[in-house]
Amino acid sequence: MASADPKHAVTQLLSDLQNGKRGAADELLPLVYNELRRIAASYMRRERADHTLQATALVHEAYLQLVDQTRIDWKNRAHFFGVAAQLMRRILVEHARSHHAQKRGGDASKIALDDIINYFPQKEVTLVALDDALKELERLDARQSRIVELRFFGGLTTEEVAEVIGISTATVEREWRAARAFLHSQLAEVR
Repeated sequence: MASADPKHAVTQLLSDLQNGKRGAADELLPLVYNELRRIAASYMRRERADHTLQATALVHEAYLQLVDQTRIDWKNRAHFFGVAAQLMRRILVEHARSHHAQKRGGDASKIALDDIINYFPQKEVTLVALDDALKELERLDARQSRIVELRFFGGLTTEEVAEVIGISTATVEREWRAARAFLHSQLAEVR
């Protein structure tokens, strides 16, 4: 890769990947691995201690699915990490649903609610309940749901979210507040 700028190199490799260039996925992995690992580690910190899925496995499973995407028009690096965060969430939710079904009501993965809305200390909700609340939010307002995914799960800044979605930072901040309020009301009923 000729570019010295890693952000530009990732964007170029995503374009190459989309255009079917051989070896693009292999060149891309070293440039995105640490950030994917950071996202996965963030997810895994919220999981139960005896979780059977490890952060490395989550990164690898997500990466294989990401580079196999043919319907995504990769815009840039931030878009890639936003989709990666969404995909990791789906993998973990499916894993949690499967684990929950096997145990028939056993200890589902829990997330501290204050991690997402910052004003419910000590309260926990399951990843499945959070996913259900996000699906309801998506049904009502897909953009707000996407903002939550990108900010909370993807770890993107307000500016990066604005870039990925194509809206102003002020709109991102306003919709983030509205989404948090909605999730607050939905998840307050969980316990």
